[in-house]
Amino acid sequence: MHDSEERYPPPLCHEGTREVVISRIEGWYGLEVLPKKIMWVHAPAGYGKTAVAGTVSKKMESRTDLDFNPVGATFFFSRTSQERNSPARFIITLAYQFTISIPELAPHIEAAVKRNPMVLNKALEAQVTKLIVEPFKSLGELDNMPHRLVIIDGLDECINSDQESRVEKQYAEDQERVQVRILDLIRTLHSHNLPLCFLILSRPEPWIKQHIGSKSFQSITETLDLYQVGDHIKDVETFVRAELARIAEHLDPQPGDDEEWPGEDTVKDFLQRTGGHMLYAATVVRHIGDPYGDSRQRLQDILRGEFNSSQDLTHSTPFSSLHELYRQILRSCPQANRATMVGVLEELLAATGEFRPRTKVQAAFNILDRLCGRAPGRGIKAVRPLHAVIRLSGDDDGNSSNSPFFYHSSFAEFLRITSQPLPDVTINGQRGLSRVLAGCLKALSAITMDGQVCEEHVRFSMDCWLNLWSQLKPITDADLSSHSKALLAADLTACFVHSVRLDHGFFRCLFNLYHPNRNFIVLNRPFPVFTPLIEDLLSHFRSSVDACFQHVLDPEFFNSHRLDFYYKTLHLSLYMMEISKHRPVPAFDNLVQALSGLLEKRETCFKKLEESVEEWVYRRDLHSVFEDSGPAVMDMFKRARQDVE
Repeated sequence: MHDSEERYPPPLCHEGTREVVISRIEGWYGLEVLPKKIMWVHAPAGYGKTAVAGTVSKKMESRTDLDFNPVGATFFFSRTSQERNSPARFIITLAYQFTISIPELAPHIEAAVKRNPMVLNKALEAQVTKLIVEPFKSLGELDNMPHRLVIIDGLDECINSDQESRVEKQYAEDQERVQVRILDLIRTLHSHNLPLCFLILSRPEPWIKQHIGSKSFQSITETLDLYQVGDHIKDVETFVRAELARIAEHLDPQPGDDEEWPGEDTVKDFLQRTGGHMLYAATVVRHIGDPYGDSRQRLQDILRGEFNSSQDLTHSTPFSSLHELYRQILRSCPQANRATMVGVLEELLAATGEFRPRTKVQAAFNILDRLCGRAPGRGIKAVRPLHAVIRLSGDDDGNSSNSPFFYHSSFAEFLRITSQPLPDVTINGQRGLSRVLAGCLKALSAITMDGQVCEEHVRFSMDCWLNLWSQLKPITDADLSSHSKALLAADLTACFVHSVRLDHGFFRCLFNLYHPNRNFIVLNRPFPVFTPLIEDLLSHFRSSVDACFQHVLDPEFFNSHRLDFYYKTLHLSLYMMEISKHRPVPAFDNLVQALSGLLEKRETCFKKLEESVEEWVYRRDLHSVFEDSGPAVMDMFKRARQDVE
């Protein structure tokens, strides 16, 4: 939601900027009869779409001329937030907000959930019908109900699996299909003539543009190009003059100054370099506004850098000036710290998506220091000169990337596509990933069956090593050998058992567990040099998973750990699917025997477990996961009953 804690402080337009586009949106919403109930606002990254969405939400909610809240619901997708880079929570979040913005809907939505609590885990299309369409229809006549605005920002950042469960697919969901699915859900809502209108903001990705331009959308959608609307140069000038004046208030006068810093010529030079790009301007302001640096000198360093004034920055290469700025900021890092800075940047690229939502920046840096063998605080100190592009505390201004580290995704993208941003600086994300993974595997060795998982870096390692391994492209054979030996040394059984107990998912590694070359360890990658080592690793991995479920099915474990059956049995369901497909010996017999033991000593638990597994394997929206394995999986419970009888 636009005012949620996860987004605090939310990006908003600077006062006096983006007024034309905001006015266009307000004018569209204010029409007595809306000819088109969907508006798509698009622009490249860094042009302030999220700030526009936030500002519209805030302005609409503060209107005093209406006796109702015009904002029906909002949803801000984010590619780096595990909760907001998939559509799983999209419909239920909208429905929840409708109960607040349209109070008369609340009892009908509540009744829908009470009738069938499983609706919260149904396919999104079913949720639309049960949680939104039918409750609206229950109100009867809707013609006199005022339209509510639904704001959906960052559609292009919906990139992950569209499954409503916590299943992690082995391969990433096709982002084009996921984003088009969201558009189709919006079109479905529109087709029922509900008192809703939709404001969608995103980058102009080709598939989004094509879908909105199709016959089914064209007649109901108004398109607004944020770049074409309004005076970007004027907006940036308003912002720059206000921010430079703010910084000047804290500067001591310099001898011989004839005018107040920075001077009109300097301001004009700065404005020319922005090319109307607000992100560039905001990044420069953040860079020169550091109270511990020399603002005058930093601004001069940027303005004296190489610059091609004839280049059309905003059309042909819209980010060339921004990338030159990023290079200038990298140059500000002392030579003595360059090696550490490079290492930390590589690790941030590898790990930025691995931290849980709302992880504090300081805590995240501490974890990376611990994993990569640095003294506490060394990492954050090394990148302190990069404070304009990297967040160094949880109190910094809002960031549009929602990464724990990067103010905006463009800096991370710059580092990835520009492997050598400076002559003496080479960035290799795989090198950073390899170091973080090595630290995680070393931390796993501290996990024992009877111990507690308390230290933050160990919890992070247990959470993330699987994902890091799946992205690994070993730079050298020595790297692969080292990682494989470290994994062999870890008590993976204890790691998996703790994952079940603490509700840390390890679904990814269960898919194709017994497949010869599509299993999690190999993932179709050729390992010709270390075949014996990989065979040992595969054997260790599979036997650890087998032993984990033997332990979890032990009646005493059930008795001492109050399991959340619904989600924790998903692990078991996936494991049983793989066992039923490949019937490995002795894993198959051991699993049936463990189920028999549970039935003998905890019949109630056995029945509850059987019901939960059956619910998972026959869920229609998970058919692509479980396929037709349901009968074979449930046959294991029958075998267990026969053994006991």
